Amino acid sequence: MSERGLTAAIGRCAREIARLAGDVSLAGWVCAAVAILNAICWSAITPPFQVADEPSHFAYVKQLAEAHARPSSHTFEFSPEENQILIDLHEEPSAILPPSGAISTMAEQHKLKQDLSSTAELPRDGSNAAGVATSQPPLYYLLEAIPYEVGSHGSLLTRLELMRLFSALFAGVTALFVFLFVREALPARRFAWVAGGLSVAFAPLLASVSGAVNPDSLLFAVSAMLFWAFARAFRRGLSYRRAAAIGVITAAGLLTKLNFAGFFPGVILGLGVLAIRAPRPLSRSYPYRAFALGAGIAASPVVLVAIVNLTTHRPTFGLISSVATTISDRGSIFSALSYIWQAFLPRLPGMRSYDAGVFTTRQIWFDGLVGRYGWGETSFPEWVYAFAGILGVAAVVACARTLVLLRTTVRARLAELAVYSVLGLGLLILIGGASYASAETETFTEARYLLPLLALLAAGLGLAIRSAGRRWEPVLGTVAVLAMFADDIFSQLLVIARFYG
Repeated sequence: MSERGLTAAIGRCAREIARLAGDVSLAGWVCAAVAILNAICWSAITPPFQVADEPSHFAYVKQLAEAHARPSSHTFEFSPEENQILIDLHEEPSAILPPSGAISTMAEQHKLKQDLSSTAELPRDGSNAAGVATSQPPLYYLLEAIPYEVGSHGSLLTRLELMRLFSALFAGVTALFVFLFVREALPARRFAWVAGGLSVAFAPLLASVSGAVNPDSLLFAVSAMLFWAFARAFRRGLSYRRAAAIGVITAAGLLTKLNFAGFFPGVILGLGVLAIRAPRPLSRSYPYRAFALGAGIAASPVVLVAIVNLTTHRPTFGLISSVATTISDRGSIFSALSYIWQAFLPRLPGMRSYDAGVFTTRQIWFDGLVGRYGWGETSFPEWVYAFAGILGVAAVVACARTLVLLRTTVRARLAELAVYSVLGLGLLILIGGASYASAETETFTEARYLLPLLALLAAGLGLAIRSAGRRWEPVLGTVAVLAMFADDIFSQLLVIARFYG
């Protein structure tokens, strides 16, 4: 397609998004508003730099805004300004075990205020290090440079809080597009849309991460948009405009965080399935041109990165290539697949045990979604996870029952469900593979890595609610939302006790 045609397609995609805003019901905007307010609350109760890797992500934005260049060092030698404030806030002692609380004495607060004033005179761009954030794509950090510049005349903590508030907006985008996805996927059940959207809006882990400086907040939003775009295309057919929307969203995701690369095979498969199923209103090649448009836009960041890396003699696909090489060096493919399986599910006979005595499905992923904060040291009593587990199993059974009852509809939408499954499976394989490659140094088994799949979780909740029938569906939906609200409130109290108790 010519450059003029590509520009026109992207313009149509933008107009489609504008029309979408007019189609959103009041319930969708309420879900978005609740999610934003929830993330702002989490931003207020969580001390500065006490969310995973926030110092590194702040340092990345700082380097972009002050030096107008991406960081290149993976060390944690941040700028003198940031380092001094991290020391004053006791960031490292608070993040390790046994945990300590936030600063509380008058002497500590006076020292912090004094250093906030004195560090304003220090050079702000004295470091090109961003720790674990250095290898990440720049889109989120470029966006966060806007509130950083707005607060450039204030103290470091002023800039940090403005960046946190900006990040909280992405929680609203996530909840809104989850609502829209459930509306497209389950069009016959209006209450399921609201229950799914509000459940995500009250999700404490989403709010905790989105209330901090962390690219995951934008990753969650873009992922929800991707699922919505596919659901819309499966219901209404593939067009240039919808193909371009899928491509643009995918490109944005790849420029947000490396984790999004797990979705890429599912995106190409989804576009292919849509092209095969599409009617031929203008010509037989129309859907295939739409496929090429969407796939071309989606792959553009991958191609650009490959070209740059090849010309600079780096691994072709950057960190992902390095991970693949590490996996091949560590052992057989079967060993890697066995590790990835056990990262999410119980060990099968014949598999080597990697996490002996750990039921990863529940102890890492489910319990983490219910609520484990900080570095895993801030958690509920065990009975809370056990009770939540009972509710979770009941929801899975109810969802399965609905799928059995709707088996005719399921068969008719099997291709669509297969695409969603490949999207989810690709992300899980990437998470497990990254954890396997770096098992000796760090772990990627944190529940927040599952939040790009919030749209699917909300749809599953909608199916579970539908099992109650039209009479009891509102009651069950209300109970589900109230349960998420209670989890959110008690999670906030848990974090308050952790830092201020």
